[in-house]
Amino acid sequence: MMLIDFGDNLWLSGLYSLLVGAVLGAFYFIGLWWTVRRIDSSPFIGILLLCSMLFRMSVVMLGFYALLSKDWQSILLALLGFIILRLFVTRRIRSKENSAINKEIQSLKQKSLCEGEQL
Repeated sequence: MMLIDFGDNLWLSGLYSLLVGAVLGAFYFIGLWWTVRRIDSSPFIGILLLCSMLFRMSVVMLGFYALLSKDWQSILLALLGFIILRLFVTRRIRSKENSAINKEIQSLKQKSLCEGEQL
């Protein structure tokens, strides 16, 4: 049973499922980001990674079950929302990393040009 019943309105039900999937994906990937940022400062890396993974997966699976257990179509749409958010997050992170790498490459080129002129 869904937490919110939209009756026969398939558009609202589908939109709700996509939104729930995206929110669960945001929770999962923000938790993953938080865990990765804490690896350096943790004395027990294995326990941190294991507990974080179990907690994130439990919340996401319970969220899928509690909010979307009406039918398989809503779970499939929520999974689509989860995957769309994953693609968005990975592309956003990749573009930030690429811009940081490009800045580093440009600064190295500038240094090598300056050193070449000094010779």
